[in-house]
Amino acid sequence: MKIKKLYLLLMMALLCLTVRAQQSFQKLDVFQDTLIKISNAANAEAFDTKKLALNGKFVKSLVDALKSPNSFNYAFDSLKNVSVVKSPDQAFRIISWYLQLENGTYRYYGAIQMNSNPLKLFPLIDQTENLNDPNIVTDNQKWFGARYYEVIPVTSGSRLPYYVLLGWKGNNQTTTKKVIEILSFNKDKATFGAPVFDGKNIKDKNRFIFEYTKSNAMLLKSDKKADMILFDHLAPFDSEMIGRFEYYGSDGTFDGFKVIGGKLKLQEGLELNNDPNAMDELYADPKKNVKPIRKF
Repeated sequence: MKIKKLYLLLMMALLCLTVRAQQSFQKLDVFQDTLIKISNAANAEAFDTKKLALNGKFVKSLVDALKSPNSFNYAFDSLKNVSVVKSPDQAFRIISWYLQLENGTYRYYGAIQMNSNPLKLFPLIDQTENLNDPNIVTDNQKWFGARYYEVIPVTSGSRLPYYVLLGWKGNNQTTTKKVIEILSFNKDKATFGAPVFDGKNIKDKNRFIFEYTKSNAMLLKSDKKADMILFDHLAPFDSEMIGRFEYYGSDGTFDGFKVIGGKLKLQEGLELNNDPNAMDELYADPKKNVKPIRKF
């Protein structure tokens, strides 16, 4: 009889938790609808003053939403202009987005939400314009802004874990950037950048930045099958254009980083062997001596 009563109590407790979660999500649905309207209005604005004012309203509404119970488990997946990516270990998630300004440059916004109760946020303050050295180690108050789309945890022995962040960083009217950022936490502090890169001429790197012509696309993603972070090798289409990144694009080869001993070890000149795909016939076959059309 006691077991039956205990079972009933547990079922009632679970039911209450479920009802509370549903109520929280319904409240967050309302917040999300408001955020969508503000975001759409901000992106539709032509003038920076109005765009930035609306974005300020968006930030306030987002923080209010994140104060709601169970907000960490709410996806905000209808906010198409905002990236929300969770760390695989469920320790935190990063919410990031950007505004394109009148002069063709970009400003980035975001926050790190820890998986905690009460709410714990690290606001991300884009200081790209004020960083004289984009390679320096910074914190969330001096952020090298980006819109992140992937988080990769790295653990090694007794060291504190760190996270590799892959992000898109629109730059200006002629070039785009992508970034491999390093995030770590220590004593309630978020740190961006760390000397974890290993390879020829890159041991002093705290973050890896790619810059290329705006008309080109660039691959930068993790590959579970290869157990690596893969990316296009960028090069100028003419040797006289070295250092002028508006003339850089993917040259058809690939490099990557592999985690070895807690470091990101550079692997160059990789051959990618993809599984057969119905789209394969759309690509050039080197055996037929057919050259693909360059995109830049």
